[in-house]
Amino acid sequence: MATHEVVDPPVPPAPGPARHRGLMLLLLVANSAMMAVYMGVGSVLLPTQVASIAPADKVAVLGVIGGVSSIFATAFNPIAGALSDRSGRRNPWILGGALASLAGLAFLGSVTTALLVGIGWCLVQATMNIYQAAVTAIVPDRVPAARRGTASALVGLGLPIGGTVGVLVASQTAEHLRTGYLVFGAIVAVAALLLTGFFRDTPRSGPAADAPPVPVRAQLAAFLSSLANHDFRWAFIGRALMVLGYFSVVGYQLYILGDHIALPAGLTPPAAMAVLTPVSMVAMAVSTVLGGLLSDRWNRRKVFVGVSAALAGLVMVVPVVSPTWTGMLVFSALNGLAFGCFMAVDTALVTLVLPRAEDAARDMGVLNIANAGPQIIAPFVASAVVTALGGYTPLFLVGGALSLIGALAILPIRSVR
Repeated sequence: MATHEVVDPPVPPAPGPARHRGLMLLLLVANSAMMAVYMGVGSVLLPTQVASIAPADKVAVLGVIGGVSSIFATAFNPIAGALSDRSGRRNPWILGGALASLAGLAFLGSVTTALLVGIGWCLVQATMNIYQAAVTAIVPDRVPAARRGTASALVGLGLPIGGTVGVLVASQTAEHLRTGYLVFGAIVAVAALLLTGFFRDTPRSGPAADAPPVPVRAQLAAFLSSLANHDFRWAFIGRALMVLGYFSVVGYQLYILGDHIALPAGLTPPAAMAVLTPVSMVAMAVSTVLGGLLSDRWNRRKVFVGVSAALAGLVMVVPVVSPTWTGMLVFSALNGLAFGCFMAVDTALVTLVLPRAEDAARDMGVLNIANAGPQIIAPFVASAVVTALGGYTPLFLVGGALSLIGALAILPIRSVR
């Protein structure tokens, strides 16, 4: 029978304040580097490369590449998490994933056909999710439950910081794709070297470390067993719907700016992205910190998660009512506020409903299916909506509806307030 009680993982002897701050800082750097790759490459460089290769079919081609590559992300994240749990180590997976991503990005920058672009992005998604699975597991490994809202907020700043840096770098290198891809590979490799160089793995002991090998069928059953837990399952559903609504729109923002929004004279879509992204990310940083700190202080997670998901759904109406540059600025700010608070507090909520502490990386990897899985569906959904329903207005409405349903999915969670 599934239990709703969460036993914290054995936390190593409390480090000194300076060392604890150092770990949080390097986790912020590691997550920022990851988000720089996802946002800079995924939102600017990849769409630019696709548009140059297949200008007439860019929406459909980007949808196929994004969808297929996300299958690799969905598979590799939890598998790498389970292997990381089994090995009892995080650093080899962090460093190996980062260096393999550098190689994948170098390959991606050298190709000139849609097929090879798709293969390259699949390689990058697979290797970056190996890196992500191990980095994600460090918070439940080393941070006590009472401090996870704050820790998740600090780590969550990786999205606004990394997203802003990533889009700014990408907008400056969009006309020099090979250089841009190499810069992003170097960013994630350096972040991994810093984290693994300054913080060695803490030896893990106990039943999980000493257990004999498990048959593949039993591993697959155990891999999905976390979804049998009532609260974890609803957290998974809420995250999946929110991410699906968000990426259905954000993944096509470069094309939205070029084909749907009336931009001021002389402002190109990549340049517009370089303005909108900092606006969104500053708002996201503010709501990430405030949401994490206040959720710790008030010991309440669900209200922050539910309200922020609902807000994310409602703000999708802004570009529908006002498909202008001003409308996009307002939309970006409000969407950043909503998504930042959601991701920070929802991450803390999930760490409190993990079924088994010794399987933290594996179960966080399962949760990351709710991040990567919807990205499989999002490009196909977005492409179908845009082509079948006649433009980007229906896309905003579909994205908003998904986020609102995601807000409702938080209500059934019982073990966390």
